[in-house]
Amino acid sequence: MRNFLRQVRISVSVSALLALLLGLALTALLFVSVRGVESQARADQFKREATLRINAVSGGLSDAIEQLMVVNQLFNTVGVVSREQFHSFTAPLLARYPELQALSFQRVVSDAERPAYEARQRRRVPDFAITEFISERHEPAQKRPYYNVVEYIEPVAGNGIALGLDTAALTTYGDARSRSRRNGRVTATGLLSLVQYRGFHTGFLVLAPVYQRQAAPDSASPGQRAVIGETAAVFRVDHLIHTLLDNARLLDQPRMSINIYAAGAAQAAQLAFSNGKAPPPASSALLPGWLLYDHPAPVNALFHVAQEPWFIEVTGEPRSIIASHAGSWYALLGGVFSSLLAAGYVYSLVSRRSTIERVASERTAALQFANLRLTEDLALRKRTEKALRLREKVIEVSANAVIICNAQAPEYAVEYVNPAFEKLTGFCAAEVIGKSLKSLQGDGHDQQNIDEITAALREQREGHAVVRSFRKDGSGYWNDLFIAPVRDDAGAISHFVVAQYDISAVMRFEAELEYQANHDVLTGLANRHLLAERLSSAIAQAQRAGTELWVVFVDLDRFKFVNDTLGHEAGDAMLRVLGGRIKGAVDDGDTVSRMGGDEFVLVLPGRPGDGDGLRVLQRIMDAVAEPLRIQAHEFFVTCSMGVAVYPADGDNADTLTKHADIAMYRAKEMGRNTYQFYCPEMNARTLERLQIEADLRHALERNELVLHYQPQIDVGSGAIVGMEALLRWEHPVLGTVSPLRFIALAEEMGLIIPIGAWVIRTACLQNMAWQKAGMAQLRMAVNLSARQFTGKDLLQSVGDALEESGLEARFLELELTESMVMSDVENTITILRMLKQLGVHLAIDDFGTGYSSLSYLSRFPLDVLKIDQSFVRDIAVGADAAAIVVSIISLAHSLRLKVIAEGVETAAQLAFLREHGCDEVQGYFFSRPVGALEFESLMAHATCTMD
Repeated sequence: MRNFLRQVRISVSVSALLALLLGLALTALLFVSVRGVESQARADQFKREATLRINAVSGGLSDAIEQLMVVNQLFNTVGVVSREQFHSFTAPLLARYPELQALSFQRVVSDAERPAYEARQRRRVPDFAITEFISERHEPAQKRPYYNVVEYIEPVAGNGIALGLDTAALTTYGDARSRSRRNGRVTATGLLSLVQYRGFHTGFLVLAPVYQRQAAPDSASPGQRAVIGETAAVFRVDHLIHTLLDNARLLDQPRMSINIYAAGAAQAAQLAFSNGKAPPPASSALLPGWLLYDHPAPVNALFHVAQEPWFIEVTGEPRSIIASHAGSWYALLGGVFSSLLAAGYVYSLVSRRSTIERVASERTAALQFANLRLTEDLALRKRTEKALRLREKVIEVSANAVIICNAQAPEYAVEYVNPAFEKLTGFCAAEVIGKSLKSLQGDGHDQQNIDEITAALREQREGHAVVRSFRKDGSGYWNDLFIAPVRDDAGAISHFVVAQYDISAVMRFEAELEYQANHDVLTGLANRHLLAERLSSAIAQAQRAGTELWVVFVDLDRFKFVNDTLGHEAGDAMLRVLGGRIKGAVDDGDTVSRMGGDEFVLVLPGRPGDGDGLRVLQRIMDAVAEPLRIQAHEFFVTCSMGVAVYPADGDNADTLTKHADIAMYRAKEMGRNTYQFYCPEMNARTLERLQIEADLRHALERNELVLHYQPQIDVGSGAIVGMEALLRWEHPVLGTVSPLRFIALAEEMGLIIPIGAWVIRTACLQNMAWQKAGMAQLRMAVNLSARQFTGKDLLQSVGDALEESGLEARFLELELTESMVMSDVENTITILRMLKQLGVHLAIDDFGTGYSSLSYLSRFPLDVLKIDQSFVRDIAVGADAAAIVVSIISLAHSLRLKVIAEGVETAAQLAFLREHGCDEVQGYFFSRPVGALEFESLMAHATCTMD
């Protein structure tokens, strides 16, 4: 027995010792692991803090240099400004960016201009002279072909010593100036000694060239344009870096040093800034350094300052783990303590083996009693199983997907899915049982609310979210997901039940409602509501970035002609096609919206006046102008565009849109098919236009419209054989208003129809009155507008005028332009034939300026071709114009048409036309358009002369 007890004691001691050694080994492993994690976390934290400082320095430098670009844009936009303008413009920039030492303007002055220049500057700055810095003092600048003189510098306080300094004498940044002028961009110098603060590498400058405004930016490269000077931003390095870091609250950071070099690498000669040097890391001969010390690796970065590379290095001081990282120490102490407890527990466990036999007999009796209770439990379990089977049947027949997952298993393994889940997702039960619950949600696309479900699982509570899930075939669906925990008999959470409700139809309906609320139904483009949101957002972004923003108002020319001719269905088809063309002509980041009718508004962010924005406008015009076929008819449509620029033309969406609309109307006044940028003078023109529109509506009823007549002369006999009726507006305040100012308005307002009918009626009555008075029977020519030509009442209007006046149809000639008859050829032929059935003459006005097809021209029932005055004007001086006129005369005669030349003003022009067989002429050489009484006198004089 004694030997047995001794063996038991030895066995207990060895077991306890082994448990202790194993615990200590695991403790050491845990300490090393935790220490490694802490060291890595410290390194990551240091890297983040270093990155913040790097970004603060590089971003601050970029912002500061941006202000020079703002100042330079002022010079290149308005020319060289005055000293007071320079002070007013730079004062807010210097107040907003204290890291700027100064902003200056340096003018290029030739040696010949030097005396006059110095005298002119002394009127403002006494004792002003062009100087250079020699041997630590100012001296008059030595004679050179050219000087770069500091003419303005702000603030003057602390920087006035630089006024008049000839920077051409400073070789330290000659290369930077050359590069800047060659490529037209801002360029930084290397480190240099500032005149204001003498010393080694006290600062540097950033230069930007100023060119003469007459030099077209698009016609020559920057290196070929005339330079009149340059703007410069002056930086004192220590003040600059301290200000940037201090503004970001990143300057005074213990155990961290920052070194910045004005070069692409760490070169001591180019050291621009330093706030200390970190000591070398401590080391141990027995253990690796990271185990006892935190010494993160230095963080380096290369960035560019106005095209010049700069290098920044951030280093940290090594720190002992004694000063921080309590986690590893807690792991070590806790492990040792746990090892001791484990050894004690093993010792206690082994020593208790002797008591097990005694306890076994006691437990046997207890088992007999338990058997009695087991019988009762079996009966209860049967009842419970019956209730569970009923619940399972309910879940099986549920229309909603149900998932049961194990709350204790890793990743919440799925234990059950009902048939509704299989039908909804396409996965069978065998494919998902045993997999994690997370795997059923796919890759997490569009699942913004999945964090709520993850939190519910982690916190073991109920959860609800609307998430995007994916079926087996990859198609997505939206489901309303509920999750609830299930507790066992002991009250512990053993499972989770997940219920999914398919709400894809509801989500599609909501998405469709949102789309319809923000997009135009006809074209699919953004509507007014979405335009307002995007324009406001773009303005805010442009304000933050300090960039320009273009708002373009686009209006289709002669769109009403299509609507009136083919109906609204054809007009809608045209709007859809042209809306797509405009969308395709702009960039992906631009916004195209339809305001209504044929009006579109474009938002073009980041469009500086460097030619890129103008190319976008030209692409839009070219896209719209492409031939368009609708209902077997070919159309040629153009557009007029107005541009308002943020912030010059307004700082809010309403103002920019209104100014773009005003500029668009100016483009229409300039002849359409062009674009105009807004300027303040257009407001006055718009008010005038509104007044003219209002007065024009009452011009007919107030008898303010009159006709003037210009005679048409037979070239052979010199007799007056006809006249052209020209509309004039005798305004009670404005006097005689030119048709150029109100005919286009009348077209847009729809007044051209009643005005055109009045012109035809009045011309016929006047011609008949002259015939009854015994004057010669002359042909009266009347111009038709595009809307009047395609109007449904044209034939009725002409017929009524002839019937009311009693004038024979052969004495009425209707003039149409080339563009009018070629817009819809087949419809034009139909209308012309019906007019010819009335007996009137038909003429093509301004021939040669449009795009007539000779095959179509031969099909038109015409009588007269009128040569445009632009060709007649140049026949005596230009061979091309003369050849065109001869060709038109020959073409007309071959088609058996008469030819009338407009705008004849000289005897030489008349002689040329007579020589080449022109039939009739009209122009100032014979008479200007005159009133009815003056025309009667002209006819009487002409008759006397012929007699």
